[in-house]
Amino acid sequence: QVHLLESGGGLVQTGGSLRLSCAASGRTLSTYAVGWFRQALGKEQEFVAAIGTSGYNTYDSESAKGRFTISRDHAKNTVYLQLNSLKPEDTALYLCAADYVGTYSNYVPRRSKDYDVWGQGTQVTVSS
Repeated sequence: QVHLLESGGGLVQTGGSLRLSCAASGRTLSTYAVGWFRQALGKEQEFVAAIGTSGYNTYDSESAKGRFTISRDHAKNTVYLQLNSLKPEDTALYLCAADYVGTYSNYVPRRSKDYDVWGQGTQVTVSS
């Protein structure tokens, strides 16, 4: 069983940047698609981005809009989410999730119910 631990969140001003990390332990993450979701207080969870084991990735067009970049480092067993040009509406708990898809897969689930393993999340707060 793979375990996920997010880090890198914090408090930033509008226009600032953060790099979130999703580090895996227990098993290699190289056979899992990894997605990032976020949940703001009082709102439903929403998809942000996902990356397959081939490196293929997909983004939510509304929230990402060229500001966010997902990447993975197989050697470090970690997936990253670079957040640039942050806005107050990006304030949320950011969670990463993993779904076993095998190697060299372009499959990148966008629905939370497709993911089997979840981390605890890291809080991002953007001040105006």
